[in-house]
Amino acid sequence: MKILVIGSGGREHALVWKIRQSPRVSKIYCAPGNAGIADQAEPVALAADDVDGLCAFAEKERIGLTIVGPELPLSLGIVDLFESRGLRVFGPNRAAAQLESSKAFTKELLQQQSVPTAAFGVFHDPDEASRYIEKVGAPIVVKADGLAAGKGVLLCATQAEAQAAITTIMRERQFGAAGDQVVIEEFLRGDEASFLALTDGSHILPLASSQDHKQVFDGDQGPNTGGMGAYSPAPVVTPALTDQIVQGILTPVVQGLRQRNIVYKGVLYAGLMIHHGQAKVLEFNVRFGDPECQPLMLRLKSDLVEVMQAVVDERLDQVSLDWDDRAAVCVVLTAEGYPGSYEKGRAIAGLEQFADWQDGAIFHAGTKRQADALVTSGGRVLGVTATGTDIRQAIATTYQAVQRISWPGMHYRRDIGQRALAG
Repeated sequence: MKILVIGSGGREHALVWKIRQSPRVSKIYCAPGNAGIADQAEPVALAADDVDGLCAFAEKERIGLTIVGPELPLSLGIVDLFESRGLRVFGPNRAAAQLESSKAFTKELLQQQSVPTAAFGVFHDPDEASRYIEKVGAPIVVKADGLAAGKGVLLCATQAEAQAAITTIMRERQFGAAGDQVVIEEFLRGDEASFLALTDGSHILPLASSQDHKQVFDGDQGPNTGGMGAYSPAPVVTPALTDQIVQGILTPVVQGLRQRNIVYKGVLYAGLMIHHGQAKVLEFNVRFGDPECQPLMLRLKSDLVEVMQAVVDERLDQVSLDWDDRAAVCVVLTAEGYPGSYEKGRAIAGLEQFADWQDGAIFHAGTKRQADALVTSGGRVLGVTATGTDIRQAIATTYQAVQRISWPGMHYRRDIGQRALAG
């Protein structure tokens, strides 16, 4: 079977790396891919949001299954288009993708389904949003309603910061159309966790637990990013909490969508706040998390393609997942200045040492070939991911590998995984 993976980040590299292990697969394409993916799949010079071009390519090459990595093409309806042409595709359709593309849609669904989440208000008018902030006070969270590459959520310790967030999102339009409206939420305290599951619209199959680190600096300081690192398993997600999340959060959401004639098929990713053993929803994503996908793919022993086929065919209840007992940790290496402005084209040194690395994998994100050199081409550049008998050993092995890689201005957090050891 021929496989097409859409996307160009570390998540897509991890998916390609895992898909290559399936005996069902004869060839993998990736659109547009990156320098690391190009060593494992044939690159296709099509952007991830070129849904018409991607569909035409899948038809021409008789692709057996297309896997959509990022959220943008899902929000543009790529699944709807592929399905209308009789093409098999893994991911939620446009209506289901609103769980990520519209925070207001999600909050209203959660409210209707009595799913625990933060108190909130939705505003189209910046003056009304400002008055709401004056009424409820701080700390508070201000979110751009639409897609903002993981950077549209602003945690505000004071009312002044919250008012500035309204200016940034709604008046200065830093996130473009994503800021047409905002969701303002109460500030929740506790431990954040990522809970990813597969669903075929009727059945739910949880993935192994994981936790990511959003902020750019150690100690969860600085602005939010697309993700600075992740680990699996996450001790904060106990078996009892897993049951609570599946029964009290994911099941009502999937059922609520069905009541709206929306069949959700794909990865359902709940960003949660855990406090005193209870989970509340912060947000939903409609695809694999990046970087959570990287340690999860290292730990997954099952054939990913077989499981994805079961999701597409709505027979998820007929498969199960087998996980490596070892832990895995991913540390993201970024360009200097990320998530703000940064320079590209910095030569990356040290990767030749990992050609036969047995302890993990180096997943590329913002990389490209320039003459004979591998250079940086994005904010998040590499995801160094390794396994260990436990989290502590996986952390040590990952950071030992990080020390062997360099480029001018390389930045990374030095505390990835420490939350798992704190408890």
